[in-house]
Amino acid sequence: MSLSNYRDLEVWQISMEVAELVYALTRKLPDDERFGLISQARRCAVSVPSNIAEGYGRTHRGDYLRFLSIARGSLCELETQIILMGRMKFITREETAPTWEHCQRVGKMLTKLIASLSQDT
Repeated sequence: MSLSNYRDLEVWQISMEVAELVYALTRKLPDDERFGLISQARRCAVSVPSNIAEGYGRTHRGDYLRFLSIARGSLCELETQIILMGRMKFITREETAPTWEHCQRVGKMLTKLIASLSQDT
């Protein structure tokens, strides 16, 4: 399969789904978290596909790897925020399950993509 742009990457597509899920999930949080967890989780969720796209658009593999690494870091940060939402009893484990599962899938895909690109250097 040939990739014509970053939108063809499955990891980008699923990370976009994560962002949509996070927006839906954070709508359930209390209004006083608007500038706390809501804002932070949404920024992280948007950061993942954004960094995948930006890295893809770079001309050097090292740049691409750096942006994939940033995406992976943002994903880990998002996972931490989802855990905190549950610990604070803002949402239930059942409510977080679809988002969490998508995050795990994206994490594995990013790890494999980074490893694959790193081997070829």
